[in-house]
Amino acid sequence: MPLPSPSPTAHETASNEENCDVLVIGGGPAGSTIAALLAQQGRDVVLLEKEHHPRFHIGESLLPANVALFERLGVREQVDRIGMTKWGIEFVSPEHDHCSYVEFAEAWDKTMPSAWQVRRSELDELLFRNAAARGARTLEGCKVRDVRFDNAGATAQAQLEDGSQRSWRARFVVDATGRDTLLANKFRSKEKNPAHNSTALFGHFRNVRRLEGKREGNISICWFPHGWFWFIPLADGTTSVGAVCWPYYLKSRDKPLAEFFRDTIALCPELADRLKEAMLVDGAVHATGNFSYSSTHATGERYLMLGDAFTFIDPMFSSGVYLAMHSAFDGAELVSTALDRPDALAAERKAFEAMMRKGPREYSWFIYRVTNPTIRDMFMHPANPLRIKEALMSLLAGDIYGSTPMWGALRMFKFVYYLVSLRYLRRTWRGWRRHRYNIRDMGQLKGETILKPE
Repeated sequence: MPLPSPSPTAHETASNEENCDVLVIGGGPAGSTIAALLAQQGRDVVLLEKEHHPRFHIGESLLPANVALFERLGVREQVDRIGMTKWGIEFVSPEHDHCSYVEFAEAWDKTMPSAWQVRRSELDELLFRNAAARGARTLEGCKVRDVRFDNAGATAQAQLEDGSQRSWRARFVVDATGRDTLLANKFRSKEKNPAHNSTALFGHFRNVRRLEGKREGNISICWFPHGWFWFIPLADGTTSVGAVCWPYYLKSRDKPLAEFFRDTIALCPELADRLKEAMLVDGAVHATGNFSYSSTHATGERYLMLGDAFTFIDPMFSSGVYLAMHSAFDGAELVSTALDRPDALAAERKAFEAMMRKGPREYSWFIYRVTNPTIRDMFMHPANPLRIKEALMSLLAGDIYGSTPMWGALRMFKFVYYLVSLRYLRRTWRGWRRHRYNIRDMGQLKGETILKPE
């Protein structure tokens, strides 16, 4: 049920413009997290969400590094109740006659052995309600249309579902609008990533054959000729399956989307076998456009952008929710500095900008190369000379902002990659040429849609 609109209080002015310390736009993991943290500090925080929870969202696989953040928010037990334990990753390649299995317990830091698979509708609602419980004023069904800044703060204009208008006057604004990228669009600072151009088809299935025992909750990453699949088991018995594919492949569709999706699954024999008795939930197939973009900057004197509102990368390594929530924790400190110690804001903004780029940069190196046969071989035959496997698993666990001394070993992993690539130069050249061909721009889907079989 939607939360009731806040009643007129002393927060409102005579012009029906409400005042607050911080206006957070977007009630996903980033927005709900920073709203909860700032409200706990005693700030007057307003959190706006354009839809009503629970609402569908992609991105159901979490990282072990998320666990500590849930603990700090006081919601770990709640997440555990809705999630399915994820101990590791399975890699499936059409060029190999075996499947590769790795566990997060093999990482450098052994204290983060697991994460969860979750329905994002449940997780996002849990975090949104937690922000309200911590003191944030929350409102659903409220879409912000514009934000205007001045030296003292910002004014946001919004529209409710009944067509009525609302406005807020805030000392600071947080953009957590995800792929709507409200402020990046306003400032025209959003840039498409030319190194990666992909689309995705996905749906939820029942009666799927899963891995057995401890591995049942693992995410499976399955390569196929036109991209890769995710296979994410959920606690309610459904399984999320999606194909991240190159735009030229989606452009070739000449049949209803559900049929095209089934034909795409058939291109990965191992996946097709697991889904041979499966049924598509509600007959719904989802499609979303180009994944990768970034804004030229993440902060201003009176605003910051969190998570996908700043940048979005291919979801192969399930980093989205973690990067969003981590940026919210650091973002809360930046907001506090802006409101309480503005003389120190410049230095904090510089550090925050660097942090926002670090995670996407570290994951993107692998994402850009993951369809290359050399990287595929290394994932399918993981070895640990000089602790390179432990370093890789630390990265995949999300252990990228702490003090784990894994970076030397990770550089060695990259050195081995380049060495093997040089040894098999012809294969490497073919892989590079194929990647350049695959990412050519053929137009893209706009936004996220839900399509049903025609």
